[in-house]
Amino acid sequence: MTQGTWRLRVSSDFSSSHQLHHYEGKCENMHGHNFTVEVDVVGDSLHPKLGILMDFKELKRLLKVVTDELDHRHLNDLPAFKAQNPSSELLAQFVFRRMKDLLAPHPVSLAEVMVSEKESSRAYYSEGRD
Repeated sequence: MTQGTWRLRVSSDFSSSHQLHHYEGKCENMHGHNFTVEVDVVGDSLHPKLGILMDFKELKRLLKVVTDELDHRHLNDLPAFKAQNPSSELLAQFVFRRMKDLLAPHPVSLAEVMVSEKESSRAYYSEGRD
């Protein structure tokens, strides 16, 4: 019999401004977004008594730790974006790497992070599983 895998997804949001240097268009000017972030974790074993992969409440709490670092900030001023644009793609990578660190003590692997500036525009980031 094949061993299954479970995937959990939680979402959060934050509001921030940014500007994309060298864009040569409107986005080079400072502007703001109400960003949405989704985080997917995966695992192949459930807690033996609870039957859960990870508590949704704890996963949401960890994501809030990361989004609170970004909320109501000018993203270009953050150390992580001093040398690179805070594009949706690089925001997804930033959230992924911060969440990966925060999830280290938990029995899950981070599968993917999505960052959206608006419903019709989404950036996804993932890395190979350890």
